[in-house]
Amino acid sequence: MAATDTAPTTGAELETIMAATTEAAQLWGARSATDRAAALRAMADALDDAAEELIPLAGEETNLPPARLGGELKRTTFQLRLFAEMLDDGGYLDARIDHADPAWPMGARPDIRRVLEPLGPVVVFAASNFPFAFSVAGGDTCSALAAGCSVVLKVHSGHPRLSTAVGRIAAEALDAAGAPDGLLQLIFGTQAGRDALLDPRVKAGAFTGSIPGGRALFDLASSRESPIPFYGELGSVNPVFVTRAAAHKRGSDIAANFMSSFTMGAGQFCTKPGILLVPADSSIAEQLADAARPAPAKLLNDRIQSGFVESLRELRQHKDVTGLGDSEGVFDFPPAPSLTATTAAALLADPEGLITECFGPTALVASYTDESELLAVAAVLDGQLTATIHGEDTDVIAPELVRLLAAKAGRVLWNQWPTGVSVTYAQQHGGPYPATTAPTSTSVGTASISRFLRPVAYQGLPVHLLPAALRDENPLGVPQRIDGLLA
Repeated sequence: MAATDTAPTTGAELETIMAATTEAAQLWGARSATDRAAALRAMADALDDAAEELIPLAGEETNLPPARLGGELKRTTFQLRLFAEMLDDGGYLDARIDHADPAWPMGARPDIRRVLEPLGPVVVFAASNFPFAFSVAGGDTCSALAAGCSVVLKVHSGHPRLSTAVGRIAAEALDAAGAPDGLLQLIFGTQAGRDALLDPRVKAGAFTGSIPGGRALFDLASSRESPIPFYGELGSVNPVFVTRAAAHKRGSDIAANFMSSFTMGAGQFCTKPGILLVPADSSIAEQLADAARPAPAKLLNDRIQSGFVESLRELRQHKDVTGLGDSEGVFDFPPAPSLTATTAAALLADPEGLITECFGPTALVASYTDESELLAVAAVLDGQLTATIHGEDTDVIAPELVRLLAAKAGRVLWNQWPTGVSVTYAQQHGGPYPATTAPTSTSVGTASISRFLRPVAYQGLPVHLLPAALRDENPLGVPQRIDGLLA
């Protein structure tokens, strides 16, 4: 099921893979939700059992510490099991039944029944910063397999040996669970990824990475003779807005927790808070300048390191930006955590130059003189994964600030920090472009299954030709919305 050679996938190899994944999608999509749930649980068990092999290998390739990798592996297997539970429930099918009604106010209504069905083969591009949770057996793969799709996984160059090992373990588990051959396969190399995305047999693409890389793939997916959905998570600065009342009441706590949040994982989380807006007359900036910072930590790989240094140098050369606190070693390998300072007025004067992601252990602190500047900055933001408010319930500005930020971000937080993205039923990990290419979807949480499903309505079909989820006797026991009412 999965490739074992990390050399670039050749054109001939890719054709074999695409033929197999197409057949697997047809077989897998016809399998029961119970079968798919069992396969996901088998994958989770196999990965947990292989932790002692996988975690050291991941550490060698990514520079991430064992505790972080162990937690990420647990997150990955929890997610597989959570999706299995969702398959058991059946509500994800959104089964709707409208019986024929000759008295329907718009004219006689025929019998129409609607359900969600799998798209087909999906190409997933793995991420560098989450070698388990957004890679071979990560969220995109999990939700696609749960939906009934086959997956071709383009391995990230940052952890090819780990990806091969996870692919092998996952493939063996799927085989043992009776899944069809070719259901989950790995490909290597940029060209193979591009070619797979353009293959007419592929019905969707998913990506986690940079804005330039994601936009290039999005454009490819859109340029096809038959365009396909492309779910790209690209970039975000995840701004944090601190009201005057919050700064006065708990400024020290905000400063300390911000320091912990933006340096978590050496600043290599897509939800890292990259900009902090604070009152100019508060002590938060001064406390941050004087605060002890975590020790330097190696970034994921040399490409991430060089990109971070380039972005930080460019930011620090801006005429309205100064260093905040100790600047020793900020460009070293590994880089020391750093802070820079500017003003809200500068953000408004040059949002393109200053409100920009710098992937690594740094953040920008912007001071404001009037709370109205918070609303102005919120209004000029582009799309974000998250936006955070630290405020008090009595803040007059809060309702309008929440409204503005909800229009710009997929997740709005109140007196919390964005770096934790829990895998839940209500989670939303997405946002308007450039945070993602598909703001109506999420890449984390059970709602992500909808990306790889499409609605089909059946009109006037005899019972024996209907999908089981749409039959009146409801043999699967799934939730059904019957004549507008949830049964």
